[in-house]
Order: sequence, then C-alpha cells, then structure tokens
Amino acid sequence: MYYTPTVLALSILSIAVPALRYGTLQTSWIYRSLSFLVISCPCALAISIPVSMVSALTNAARSGVLVKGSRYLEAIASSEVFAFDKTGTLTKGELEVTDVIPIRSEVSPKALLRIAASLETRSEHPIAKAIVEKAKKEGIEIVQPENFSVHIGIGVSGNIDGKWYAIGSETMANGSRLKHEEVVSRLRSEGKTCVFLMDKEGVLSVIALRDVPRAEIIPLLMRLKKLGLKTLMLTGDDENTAKAIAKEIGIETYKANLLPEDKVYVVEELTKSGIVTTMVGDGINDAPALARSSVGVVMGGIGSDAAIEAGDIVLLKDSIGKLSYLIDLSRKTMSVVKQNILTAVSVKLALALLAVLGKVPLWVAVGVGDVGLSLVVTLNAMRLLVFEGTGLKYTEHCAVKEKTLEKQEVNEIFVEAG
Repeated sequence: MYYTPTVLALSILSIAVPALRYGTLQTSWIYRSLSFLVISCPCALAISIPVSMVSALTNAARSGVLVKGSRYLEAIASSEVFAFDKTGTLTKGELEVTDVIPIRSEVSPKALLRIAASLETRSEHPIAKAIVEKAKKEGIEIVQPENFSVHIGIGVSGNIDGKWYAIGSETMANGSRLKHEEVVSRLRSEGKTCVFLMDKEGVLSVIALRDVPRAEIIPLLMRLKKLGLKTLMLTGDDENTAKAIAKEIGIETYKANLLPEDKVYVVEELTKSGIVTTMVGDGINDAPALARSSVGVVMGGIGSDAAIEAGDIVLLKDSIGKLSYLIDLSRKTMSVVKQNILTAVSVKLALALLAVLGKVPLWVAVGVGDVGLSLVVTLNAMRLLVFEGTGLKYTEHCAVKEKTLEKQEVNEIFVEAG
C-alpha cells in the first residue's frame, strides 16, 4: 500500500531535485533513477519467507510429518510447553489385560471378561480394544449389547443378556462401594490402568491393563529438557498410575483424573497465560484439547479421525521421536527466514544508497540487487530440503527398538545426539 508509491516518489525526486537545482535534465540522473527502481523491487524480500517455508514443509513431508500450514511450523519453534496425552502417545497404545479380579465371588473371571468385552465391542478406545482382544484370545463368545450408551470420558454401558452393565473409570464407579481398595492401589502402583465393571448393585470386577512406554519417549523427553522446554502429561488415569508412568519415563509434570473437558481447561489456561503450548495426542478424547492448543500434534497411524482433523501437524508413522526433528526443523527454518530477510534488506539498502549517488551501474542493479539477490535467498532456503537435525540421530536408533530403552542405552544415544 505504501511501499510502491514511496519508491516511485523517491525515484522521481532523484531526477527532479538535481534537475530543478541545475536547471537542466541529464541522462545520468535518469540512469540513477532506473537503477534505484530496479534495486527497490522487493522480489528477494517477498520470496524470502515463502520459499523457506515451502522447503521446510517439503522436508517434513518426506520425513513422515504432515504440517498443515507454515504458521504451525513457526509456532513449534516458539513453543514453551509440550503437553502429552498418555495412552497411545507416550505409550504404545498396545494395552494388554493383565488381571481380571472379581469383587463379588458369584461371577467367574471368564464370565466377567465376556460381559466386559461385549460392552466394549462398539468402542474405539485402546482399552476397549485390549479387552475385546483378550476375550477373543481366550475363545470367549462376544455378544452385541443392547441399549448401548457412551459416557464421554468415563465409560460405556448397555444391556447384556437382558441385564444392565457398565464399564469405565473410577469416576463412573464412584456411586458404588468399592472393596479391595488395597488391590486397586497395588495395581496402580505398578503403573497399571484399572477399569471397573459394574451392574446396578455395584462393582463386579476390577480389570487391570498395562501399556509400555514408546522406545523413543525417554530420549525425546531428555532432549526437550536439554532444550529448556517444559513437559506435561495429561491423563485420565488415577494419581498413582500417572505417578508411576511419569517416574518411569522421566516426565516433569503430570495431571491425573482428567476428563476431556479438563484437558481443554488445562491447555486453555496455559495459552491464556501467554504460553505457547503444543498438545500431542491421538484419540477422540484429545480432539478438543488439540484444537484449543497453540499447535496440535497428532499420532497419524493410531489416531482417530476426529483427532487428525483437529490437529495441525500429523506424525504419519506414529514415531513420536520425530517431534525432536520437527523442533530442530522449525528452529532452523526461522533462522533461515531471518537470514534471508536480513540479507535482502541490508543488500538492497546499501545498493539503493549507492545507486542514488551514481555508483551502481544498471547491470549491477539487475544482476545483483534484483535477480542475483533473489537467487541467493532461494538457494539459502533450499538448504532446508536436506536438513536432518540432531534429533534424528537417536530417533532413527529408537525406531528399531521394540522394547523400552535401558538407562545406559538412553544415555549413549543422548550423548551421541549432542
């Protein structure tokens, strides 16, 4: 709006002022004005940001990271807090049923597992899938529930063989008297997730499940800490389970017993405080928090459609270690953008001043101040196409691991990554 009229005015003045002063019009003044116009063309400055972003987005896509826009890449570079969902994000999401403990002796563990699997057969939650898989492995018949209802964030309910049952978190079981609290406490201290099967009379069974942390999560958290970034785990698990998992993987802070709306509240409070927050999740319960965060990162393989839609960045191969590479790439991108802007502005200002003084030939104005400078910023930005970052050194190492890394292995990788 203002740039072009200003440049044209200065160009005209560079001819008019000496012409009025000396009472004559010389070809050299017109030549200087033309040089000034060519140098003032903002091509190099205009393309310095887009070409850098396109190069970075292309690099990310090749590496299995889909970024839905350049602003999200910029936001990742300035993120101060990384909030993680637990199941399927920090852990593999491959839950396995370890215990089916009857609370009332009149029902056998197999009968309890049949009821639980039948209720969970319509759910997409990782816990539900694990219970159904356990029942199938044991050859237990699964039936379709009637009057099925989803209680968002806490569980499901329905009729099995004409009788009402429900399965869900402790929040759902709060209205029932729970015996064997010491058993539940022991299971949770082992890092196991407990769900409760109940009927109208109260809790029937405690079903415990165990999930293992992703191999790359420990070195990733160590890297984030080294970079001075804060980490936070948000989970619907109880305090004891969350504490055990947080201690195992080395995450700084955790918040337990969270419903989906509680996760949204935590993320909103952080962003309202002016803290740039990245939320990393995978499930439908994470979608609202992903949408409210500064940047939402989704596990693309295991993630639900709702989460992928709400997220801004998708890790296509569920490799959470790519988050370290993404931070490196975003910071490198912003560095290149600043280099390009500084180079374009400083060179053009210097040449423009020299052009007014008659020190810049027209071919230099074109070859250096316009086309040449545009080529320089483009080539500088294209370096991002082959950027890898230090994060990939241990991310690739972890990709071949099928177990949780031992402490010594983590330290070796971390030192190697620098």
